[in-house]
Amino acid sequence: MPAYNPAEIHSLFRHAFNLGDVEALIALYEPNAVLVVDGKAVTGRESIRKALESFVARRGRMTLETRAVVESEQGLAVVYGGWVIEPQMGMGAETATRGLSTEVVRKQPDGTWLFVIDNPYTPE
Repeated sequence: MPAYNPAEIHSLFRHAFNLGDVEALIALYEPNAVLVVDGKAVTGRESIRKALESFVARRGRMTLETRAVVESEQGLAVVYGGWVIEPQMGMGAETATRGLSTEVVRKQPDGTWLFVIDNPYTPE
């Protein structure tokens, strides 16, 4: 299911993450998108797939709240969100992981929106 406005991309990401659906996550990125992982840029769907597979493998439960969207007339938008990943029950003393994200999304020719840049660890 595609995002038809910039803010929808967060709900689609959260839903796919919680299902453990890496293919649905990858479908939210442009072919040459950038994902920031551990402070380093990972480029392209295959590299992003590998990074997301490790996150999804932990089977935590994500909540993701869109805090702001700034959209341009040129078909770009910056989306800000706050997220929390709760560890799966029975995973010991693991604590929740949380952060702020900043993403750039672009409107595609078919009217849907995809990630161009995804930085889930925006400094506070």
